[in-house]
Amino acid sequence: MSTISTHFQHTFKKDLAFLYNRVNQEIYGVGVKKQRIETFDDRVIIFAQHKRVQALRMLSKNFHHLTISVDSALIAEFKSLFKGQIESTLKLKVKTILKDYDPLTEEACTIIYFAEYT
Repeated sequence: MSTISTHFQHTFKKDLAFLYNRVNQEIYGVGVKKQRIETFDDRVIIFAQHKRVQALRMLSKNFHHLTISVDSALIAEFKSLFKGQIESTLKLKVKTILKDYDPLTEEACTIIYFAEYT
């Protein structure tokens, strides 16, 4: 993506940020606090700060292993929905999406690998 115009990159990043936030709202009921998107050829990295769902925050005190499993399942669902949204809305083929989330800091990092350069 480094060879495409600055205007396209700005629009592309804005569209990705919108989709990321929309999927987050659909799954968690809240949007993200902050997002920063970086593009690298056929990859995109999204750095985001989330707001932890209160029920999971409460459960994590006494049921840490349960909340780890729930977080993992929610991340898998997020990646699936986000991939579908990117492919249907932006008409781009996604190779894979990797995501990690730290419940203590509420920070997440998502890496999108596209099947071809956009």
